[in-house]
Parts: sequence; C-alpha cells; structure tokens
Amino acid sequence: MNAPGAPTELKRVLGPVHLWAIAVGLVISGDYFGWNYGLGKGGPVGMALATLLVTLMYVCFIFSYTELGAAIPHAGGPFAFSQRALGDKLGFVAGICTLIEFLCAPPAIARAIGAYVHFRVPELSVNSVALSAFVVFCAVNALGVTLAVTFELVITAAAAFELFLFFFLTAPQVSAARLFAEPLLPFGALGVFAAIPFAIWFYLGMEGVAMSAEEVKDPKRAIPKGYIAGIVTLVVLALGTLICTSGVLPWQELIVDDSPLPKTLAAVLDRDHPMTHLMVYLGLFGLIASFHGIIMGASRQVFALAREGFLPRRIGALHPRFKTPIWAVVASGVIGAALVLTERTDDLISLSAFGAVGVYILSMISVVALRKKEPALERPFVAPFYPVFPLLALGIAVVCLVAMIYGSPWYVSLGFFSLLGAAFVIWTAVGRSR
Repeated sequence: MNAPGAPTELKRVLGPVHLWAIAVGLVISGDYFGWNYGLGKGGPVGMALATLLVTLMYVCFIFSYTELGAAIPHAGGPFAFSQRALGDKLGFVAGICTLIEFLCAPPAIARAIGAYVHFRVPELSVNSVALSAFVVFCAVNALGVTLAVTFELVITAAAAFELFLFFFLTAPQVSAARLFAEPLLPFGALGVFAAIPFAIWFYLGMEGVAMSAEEVKDPKRAIPKGYIAGIVTLVVLALGTLICTSGVLPWQELIVDDSPLPKTLAAVLDRDHPMTHLMVYLGLFGLIASFHGIIMGASRQVFALAREGFLPRRIGALHPRFKTPIWAVVASGVIGAALVLTERTDDLISLSAFGAVGVYILSMISVVALRKKEPALERPFVAPFYPVFPLLALGIAVVCLVAMIYGSPWYVSLGFFSLLGAAFVIWTAVGRSR
C-alpha cells in the first residue's frame, strides 16, 4: 500500500456512459421499493405533488451541482465544493452529511436484498445475505474501478430495461379514476408535506457521481453529459413508476410491503405469468445496482476526507496494483456491515435522507458563494438561469428538511443533528493538527 502521506492519484478510466450508469444505478432501487410508503401519507395525488416538488428540486440541483463537478473534479464531491467555497469547517460538515447519506443507505438496501433472498430461500437469513453482499461488492470495488463500473453499467441497464418493460405492460391499464381517487388529499395538505421524504427516495444518492470525478478521463465534458442524461432518465422512471402503479391498483394495496411493482404486474397479468416472475427476479438487479454504486460513492468520500487529513491518512492509501482506495472501501464496508446488525432499516433510510438534504443545502450555497469568491474560475458547464436554479433548489431543500423533521421519529432527527454537532467538535480537534 502507499505510505501514509504519499501522493494518491486515482486511475482515470470513466466516460459519460459510465457516469450515466453510476447516476442511475445509485438511485434506481428507489423505483422498486420505499417510495410507495408515501402513498400512505398523501394518497396518489398527494404523493404526486410531493414527487413533482422534489423532481423540480433535483432538476435545479443537478444543473447547478454539475457546474461544481465540472469546475472542481475532486473525489470529495460535496466536501471539496463546500471546502473551497465556504472553508474547512463547513466543508467538513458537508463531508459528514455525505458520509451519513452514503454509509446509512447501503445497509438499508442490503437488508432489502437479504429479505428478497430469504423470501425465496428461507434457509438463508436476512442478515447473512446482507453481510455477504457487503463482502462481495466491497471486493468488486477493491479489485479496480474498471471492473466496478462495468458491472454497474450492465446491471443498471438491466434494471432500467425492466422498468420500461413494466411501463409498457401496465400503462394500458392505468385508470384516471384510481389516480384521482376521492378524496384527492385523504390526509390534507400536511399529507403532501409528510410524503416528501418518500419522494426523495426516487432520486436520493445521485450526487454521488461527483465522487468519481477523479476517475473520469475528461471530467469537463463527461460530467455534464453523464449528469444530464442521468437526471432525464430518473425523472422518466420516477413519474412512470408512480403513474403505472397507483393508476392500476388502489393505493391502499401498494403500501403493505416492499413489492409494489410485482404486485401491480400480477394484477395486470397473473401472479404466475412469466413476466411477473421476470419482474420479481430482475427487481434484484435494481437493488444491487444501487447497493454497489453507493458503496463506491461512500468509499470515495472516506478516501477524500482521509487524504485531506480529516480522517486517518492511512485510510487514504491506494492499492499499489489496482489503484483503488482499498482501506476506504474496507472502512466503509465494516461500518455498513455493523449498521446491518442494528436491523433498523427505516431509521437508516431516514438518516440517509437527512444527510442528503444537508448536502443539497450546502452545495447550493457553495454554487452562489463560489460565483462571488472565484468569478474567474473556469466553469466548463454553467448552471442555467443562474441564480434561479440554485436558489430554487436551496429553498425546496430547506422545505424538505423541515418535512423530514416533522415526519421522522424524534430520535432520528436528534441523532442527525447530534452527529453534525460532533462534526464541529471533531473539526476543531482534527483541524488544528492537520
């Protein structure tokens, strides 16, 4: 391994198609499960309004965030952007928010994978499958970025194909009467508010593409192409998933478990139809794509923080042969595996969403601050309609934060803000010794 403090350069092998795969793969599991619980908060119309609001936020966010990613191609992503625009302290807080998001999401998805396999092979426990998933996909990440992103590209393409096949089969059965079932807002305006965290699940994690920037061959051109293609794909998938499920089945039937898509397809065809079975088995691809992609993003954030001295520098070492951040992969995998054993999937998802919104807020402030601080910075991609896009994304992100505080268990909110408070204390102690 590299000696502590030695120069660390990641291998540049990625192109726009790889970045599209990472962007979509990071998120695509959100189309398969999790979002459907928002129907129980606001009904189809309430969830649709929440999804449209969140979609607007992500479109504005990604077009603004891409400006940062193309101008500052750094494995730290949000940490690097906020550090440059707002200073070390807030940069470190952005890094902590990113770590919370990317370390809490994989164990939640791993347990979903475990539950899926356990349902079909009862002899295998949820935890054993989830822990095995960490071992396998951490190994894939450690063996080289080319192998990791090739795998991500194949499995993401398969998961996206499955969703479009699902739309093709179910769209003819969509009923306006189900989409606009009375009462339109069964839980009132507050139901829309409460559905926002679940709408975020359609897009959560997409910002992780920026953490692969140092492995991109031509980041100034490839990052904008990858991000724009990714957000367009994800908007289509999110809206198509919402319409082609709640337009076919009563929303009350879609919130009882984590299988809204197979349940919908079984209603359109038959539970034993080959296409229904295909949906069930290919659904695992979506979970694996997100799990694998988020592990990659988490390890790059740990690597970047260690390289800057905010974490032990040894963790920022690269494997001498594979040029991968081996210790960062191991560290993030060990933490994720430990979180699997808590068996608190819902709380892990909530914490991940809190971290994501913290990233969005600090990143949009960074866009505006960096425009004033470094007007001469080369910006290969410029956020359109500036400052409307970053300020609109910032405003909606603040609304989302309030919605999550309102809708999450008190201990989750307290835990998140306690971690941020601890980050300030750690920054003060570590920052002086850097």
